[in-house]
Amino acid sequence: MTRLLVRLAVGLLVGASAMPAAWAQVAPPTMTARSWMLLDATTGHVIASHEPDRKSDPASLTKLMTAYLAFSAIKEKRLALDVRPMVSQRAYKAIGSRMFVEPAAPATVEELLRGMIIQSGNDASVVLAEALAGGEEPFAQQMNREAERLGMRNSQFRNATGLPNAEHYSTARDLAILASRLIGDHPDFYKFYSEREFTFNKIRQPNRNRLLFIDPSVDGMKTGYTEAAGYCLIASARREQPGAGFSRRLIVVVMGAATESIRITESQRLLNYGFQNFETVRAYSKGQELGSYPVWKGKGVLVAGAVEQDILITVPRGQAEKIKGEVERVEPLLAPVTQGQKIGTLRVKLGEQLLAERPVLAQATVDEAGWIGRLWDGLRLKFAK
Repeated sequence: MTRLLVRLAVGLLVGASAMPAAWAQVAPPTMTARSWMLLDATTGHVIASHEPDRKSDPASLTKLMTAYLAFSAIKEKRLALDVRPMVSQRAYKAIGSRMFVEPAAPATVEELLRGMIIQSGNDASVVLAEALAGGEEPFAQQMNREAERLGMRNSQFRNATGLPNAEHYSTARDLAILASRLIGDHPDFYKFYSEREFTFNKIRQPNRNRLLFIDPSVDGMKTGYTEAAGYCLIASARREQPGAGFSRRLIVVVMGAATESIRITESQRLLNYGFQNFETVRAYSKGQELGSYPVWKGKGVLVAGAVEQDILITVPRGQAEKIKGEVERVEPLLAPVTQGQKIGTLRVKLGEQLLAERPVLAQATVDEAGWIGRLWDGLRLKFAK
């Protein structure tokens, strides 16, 4: 089919789906971490980054994947919060940070999750891995399959804890994807990441994510440290956006900071930078008509087109009104047309930069015309070419 490009002047078009650094009015803060990324989780747009695809030791940030698989198992009823999995000697003797679970007094799955998330317990991670896959090695295979499914293209897991392994790595981009999916796919369990402390076996341990105590908008997520990895942090914050009718959530991933203090201050700077210098706007609303489209050989001559979902886009402050939209129609559009059928493509642009692309869907069904109508339109199409 040939295609006709039709430009639309729509006043509500005020968003962008990509964030070239040159558009920002203010440059990102100076960072010393090895790699980092700032993601607007509300829209999926990367606001700023540095070497986001550099493979690094993720340390205990690994436990986000362990938690994601555990949450999925609970959601699918393959695991229950009140079950008490057996504590193997391997789990009991796990090195590094621990929640101090004992074989003679197994913890519930809920306690294990809190011990892994809040206390960064390696012992809890191994118990969960063994409960879900029978061992840490087969569990790592599950982690890798899930990473592939989620689109984490530069990650490979060899254990459930993040203990050093030369073949165990991830990237700032992949971990931002994982963090965003964890929050979106398992909102009922995300609350564990906001808890400031957890006491188990009469041992009280505070959450290592100090941003929870500093920034009231931060409600998770996870720290990590090994000598090879340096100091790492994934933090997520949600702040209201006045007048927008919705809040924004940003996720920052910092990997390879030199000290614990630096990973906190640099993460805080990035979050403030994102909230202060960018905004999330609704470019189109669900069902908003994008015009009427001619239908050939149909009982009706026109059908309305619209996008299926709201299109939320992140833009630098002051840039929203410069966004333009284009619709590329399917031409000729021949009956029958069914409601929900793709009849075009909406492209949102700033200048020549493509920001978002969404299908335009028919809002009604158009049946075929009778043989006379089909013949007449066939002749018209033949001479229109």
